[in-house]
Amino acid sequence: MDYAHIAKEILQNLGGENNILELTHCMTRLRVRARDKSQINKDNLTKCEGVITVVESMGQIQVVIGNKVTKVYDEIIKLVPEQIYSNINKENKAEEIKKKDNIWNKILASIAGIFTPIIPAIAGSGMIKGILSVVAMYYLNKYGIDIKETQTYIILNALADAVFYFLPIILGYTCAKIFKVNEIISMIIGATLCYPTFILLMTGEDVVRFLGISITKASYTSSVIPIIIAIYVLSYVERFLNKYIPEVIKIIVVPTLSLLIMLPAVLIIFGPVGIYIGNGISYVYRFIYEFSPTLCGAFIGGLWCVLVIFGAHRALVPIGINDVANTGRQNILAFAGAANFSQAGSALGVFFKTKNKNLKTIAMSASVTALFGITEPAIYGVNLRLKRPMICAVICGAIGGGVMGLGGAYGNAFANQGILTIPVYAEAGFLGFTSYLIGCLIAFFGSAILTYLIGFEDIKEEKESLTN
Repeated sequence: MDYAHIAKEILQNLGGENNILELTHCMTRLRVRARDKSQINKDNLTKCEGVITVVESMGQIQVVIGNKVTKVYDEIIKLVPEQIYSNINKENKAEEIKKKDNIWNKILASIAGIFTPIIPAIAGSGMIKGILSVVAMYYLNKYGIDIKETQTYIILNALADAVFYFLPIILGYTCAKIFKVNEIISMIIGATLCYPTFILLMTGEDVVRFLGISITKASYTSSVIPIIIAIYVLSYVERFLNKYIPEVIKIIVVPTLSLLIMLPAVLIIFGPVGIYIGNGISYVYRFIYEFSPTLCGAFIGGLWCVLVIFGAHRALVPIGINDVANTGRQNILAFAGAANFSQAGSALGVFFKTKNKNLKTIAMSASVTALFGITEPAIYGVNLRLKRPMICAVICGAIGGGVMGLGGAYGNAFANQGILTIPVYAEAGFLGFTSYLIGCLIAFFGSAILTYLIGFEDIKEEKESLTN
């Protein structure tokens, strides 16, 4: 692929460099905020080499490319002046976006921006955690040796757990990028919540007071919601201080006052509120799960990839991260795994059923990609495009997720859902792990067979050659 040529062609069909307000990317998509959407040629965009489809969601034009998106993005930013997408005039940008977006779109966009950059690190840590669990179980069952006490295991386990333990620091940085505040100050606030002496104080038996005010005791390591609220509030505090403090002393006084204002505010107000919100979200999900694990698994397994189409799955990602951070396990991504495998299976069913050579190539590639956790090529390039395979995937994903819920499947880490992350779910025990495997098999082979049997309106070779 000539990524420079692809980037130039995409930018041209987005209306040119002057039509770009903001340019970012996630794991599979270019995310663009345009100045004038009428200048965007969606039909030509979808015909660009490497582009799977174009989606308008969360107030953004999302160009779905797949796992090559970073290479295309790197070429596009060479063509776009930095001041256009970094947007020096942040207040004007915020006002312009505010007019165009509803509150739900802004919330989803913020969640995506906060969590997307850290997902690769969390996924990598999750893989290490899963492999360690499998190795530890093997040695315990085979030789009766508990390797969890060995120094090698402790070191590797620290590597796997670090991203969760220091999550407030990491989220402090990503939140700062989204809420447009000083990244280092935000990280310092997060680091304070992880400071060893502070942790001992907040988890000890004595009552904790700050300037005579009693503080709600809580452990903020591995927490998610408190730091997000804190940095959101910091954005207003910093904006206020920058407005009224003279320029000559701003470089020293603004960060000093920001820290002195925000830390007490976090300890007294926003920290406890964030803990309660996080516990509340987890409680609601656990309530639904405990009411019927099977129905909960079926719902997530069936509709996860439907939510992906609208970007709404991002609203569920913090639940999985928060559960792992607080309890060391999650099941929401186990159920989402059924959805991913079902998309891979439907794409495979299309591969065997279609007579169109070009569609065969796309379907096989999309199926393999979905097996490794990237479902957009299967969703947009094959299943949603042909409609019936998407329905088959939803049905079989729901059945697979229901089996996982019935068997009590869960993972001991947050990890992208695919064949490489199967070890993450091994710690659920024989029944839980077996139900996870059976659920994945049902989702994959069930959707492949159902798609093949039900069929779809095939794309004729002549039509395909004219439209591509």
